[in-house]
Amino acid sequence: MATITESSARAADVVLIHPADNVCIAVRNLPAGVRVSAGGRTVELTTAVNMGHKIALAKIAKGDCVTRYGQTIGFATAEIAPGDWVHSHNLSAGEFTRQYAPCSAIPPDPEPIVGRTFQGYRRSSGRAGTRNYVAVISTVNCSASACKLIARRFDESLLRQYPNIDGIMPIAHQAGCGMQFGGLGHEMLNRTLAGIARHPNVGAFLLVGLGCEQGAMSYLVDSQKLVQIDGFASASSGPPVLIMQETGGTERTVAEGCRRLAELLPWANDVRREPIPASEIVLGCECGGSDGSSGITANPALGFAADMVVAAGGTAILSETTEVYGAEQLLVARARTPAVAEKLLERIRWWEWYTSVFGSKIDGNPSTGNKAGGLTTIYEKSLGAISKGGTLALEAVYEYAEPVAAKGFVFMDTPGYDPPSVTGMVAGGANVVVFTTGRGSCFGCKPTPSIKLATNTPMFERMRDDMDLNAGEILIGRSVADVGREIFEEILAVASGKKTKSEQLGIGDEEFVPWIVGPVL
Repeated sequence: MATITESSARAADVVLIHPADNVCIAVRNLPAGVRVSAGGRTVELTTAVNMGHKIALAKIAKGDCVTRYGQTIGFATAEIAPGDWVHSHNLSAGEFTRQYAPCSAIPPDPEPIVGRTFQGYRRSSGRAGTRNYVAVISTVNCSASACKLIARRFDESLLRQYPNIDGIMPIAHQAGCGMQFGGLGHEMLNRTLAGIARHPNVGAFLLVGLGCEQGAMSYLVDSQKLVQIDGFASASSGPPVLIMQETGGTERTVAEGCRRLAELLPWANDVRREPIPASEIVLGCECGGSDGSSGITANPALGFAADMVVAAGGTAILSETTEVYGAEQLLVARARTPAVAEKLLERIRWWEWYTSVFGSKIDGNPSTGNKAGGLTTIYEKSLGAISKGGTLALEAVYEYAEPVAAKGFVFMDTPGYDPPSVTGMVAGGANVVVFTTGRGSCFGCKPTPSIKLATNTPMFERMRDDMDLNAGEILIGRSVADVGREIFEEILAVASGKKTKSEQLGIGDEEFVPWIVGPVL
């Protein structure tokens, strides 16, 4: 798939992504009657076209393919004239058979990047953290309020005694019961909770359950092999747990929880940042509130940075299976082995089945905001979204919240909804997240910092308090590579302790959203 480079056809008003495309993209709001040129073709706009939206460069007959990125993004539902605005009124996804050629386009390995480091926390497990949180983890929604109450008792004045701790975070959620014991949803939740408990950005944790929930505390601890933090004196090798029904209710649980945390905090605080190779970065690549500029600016720039992380020996995770749909053939071609390709295709088939059970289609993914920003079909959205993952070989495909062990570029099966997608990647081990947004997401994450990357300058200027970097400069001539290098440097700076905008605002306590598959029983 092509991405914008200095050699791509462009003019002041529009961008042509691939020579074979029959649409170009407006880089600013354009009035009717203006003439634009791209790829040796000049057309006059028949109507006003907003930034990020598509303009036809040639006549497109009803039923013919509309192409962007050199790929099919849908089919014309009416005849489209040169200069017409192309969007939901004359374009739909339709259905077409993608041609899969597993392992047919495996890229060469990148030139290694050596000697780059960040200042992180080396854990006893050998893993590297970028933050140092203490987590109060609820096994079920019924104990969520108790977890929040415990965390709130430790205000900023108390935490000043522990300068190496970034905060106490309650891990609350809506699940944990009303599910089949040992079923898919139960196992997914257990993986997610355990992934937070043993995350390298978590220095210590306390588990809090109600006592009668289907998501039994003992099953979580035993099946996930959770253990006490290294070096903490305790009568048991197991992790610290509280069962509200055994402890005596809410108030006693909160009091006991505070006592337990008071014991844990000195141990969690006894860490120092040290130089750690960039090969230990596990980068979560996310997009949310995407627009027509996302696949031109922020996503390919993040992909460039992801390639740099991989070249440095690290890991880059792409997720959101519903947002690679229609572009999966490009990932399959980059798969390192046929088994990796088949695992991705199996996930695609599963999602087709899963959405059909509820009378839905994956093309229902693009949001109102996506469409207002110029994205029309899921194929178009996906073709832009996969560029976040860079250009290198696909090394592995992981289940939701599965521990990510492979180096290189990998994929995790998650929904397209941002909070559960990021939750899965973080539970899998992501220690830094970069989040691209065109409409303006205010997302934040704990325990993993989230760097927000704007796709366009107007939104960046409007939401400076939420945005960390501006990739919109690509639309006025800055190169994707230059912005990608800036992102890579920001990743290392944030991994070393620089606070992101969302961290400065204190965002992240409400964004832990595990994906739970299956009926509520």
